[in-house]
Amino acid sequence: MSIIELARTESPATQLSAPLTRREHVVLSNLSEDITLEQIATKLFVTRNTVKSQVRSLYRKLGVSTRAEAVEWAKAAGIR
Repeated sequence: MSIIELARTESPATQLSAPLTRREHVVLSNLSEDITLEQIATKLFVTRNTVKSQVRSLYRKLGVSTRAEAVEWAKAAGIR
């Protein structure tokens, strides 16, 4: 089995560089909705910049660079 095939057989959750915080889980679940970062911030009673920081940290941990990739990762991991 090649390294690529081995990586694909592991669940996405085992491939994290660091565990997600509780808040990152909440932000990740909100990313799958068709709402803006501003709306997520309002919903979570924080500023837009706080959400942007949490999203940036989340992307780094997941190894993704877009919202669509993060949502796809969450689906594959069974989070959303």
